[in-house]
Amino acid sequence: MLNIVIIFVSIILGIVCQYVAWFPKQIYKKLNKFIILFCLPALTLYFIPKVKWQMELLYPIGAAWISFAFSILFFALLGSYFKWSKKLTGALIITAGFANTSFLGFPIIEALYGKSGLETAILVDQPGCFVVLSTFGVLVAILYSNGSTSLGEMLRKIVFFSPFIAFCGSILMNVFQYDFIETIQFGLKQIGSLITPLALFSVGLQLKFDSKSKHFPFLALGLVYKLILMPLLIFILYVLILKQQGPQIEIAVLEMAMAPMITACIIASTHGLKPKLCSMMIGFGIPISFITLALWYFLLKFI
Repeated sequence: MLNIVIIFVSIILGIVCQYVAWFPKQIYKKLNKFIILFCLPALTLYFIPKVKWQMELLYPIGAAWISFAFSILFFALLGSYFKWSKKLTGALIITAGFANTSFLGFPIIEALYGKSGLETAILVDQPGCFVVLSTFGVLVAILYSNGSTSLGEMLRKIVFFSPFIAFCGSILMNVFQYDFIETIQFGLKQIGSLITPLALFSVGLQLKFDSKSKHFPFLALGLVYKLILMPLLIFILYVLILKQQGPQIEIAVLEMAMAPMITACIIASTHGLKPKLCSMMIGFGIPISFITLALWYFLLKFI
């Protein structure tokens, strides 16, 4: 419950600071860089070394990969048909293609399924969403930004992307069953915990409630994909086609039904992919997702 309160307080504070004359309005750019350079790697180095791998875990992990692949196909086809700009298409692919599997997902899944549910949620988030974002998500952001980038430059940006470096290091730690001493783990967890308030404060600084905004039709389309079509895709594939059942499958569907991923929106925004639309996807997506999540939860329990 506390996490949910922090989410809304952080966004509201960011909105309020837009109207404080002396407050630096462009500070969100520095906040975004701090999150990517420090907070995300800290979370990765804290969680990944603790993961215990099993074959059945491929279902929750695979949900993020499948959903993002479908997002690329869905919005690339629409963008081509309607002649959207590359920036708009890229923004929708990234912001609608990744779920907020940690900051929203962790507290909600833990409340519904307990500690064992949280372990599955971590798998959906880290080897799932996070790895896809650090590789293919960054690649899409580069490809759909205006600049012309060579293959070598794209690979360099991915390889030297600090969360990706942290992920590779944490995988090696997991393979060799090594973890940091408790003092370092505590520090990593504390640094990682800053990501929610800082990221949402940054969103609030950029969020504009303009009823005449040209982004509203695209916002609606992005949220329909994110909150309805993405979990529906996983539900049809896992439950109806593959005949899978149980808490892990339910958690995979619910995690894909979460609001847009804050970090994905930050990466899209820092690459110039419609920053206002990216902020709107989070600002509107979070409150709306509480309604759609409840519907998905009851659907899963009564089928």
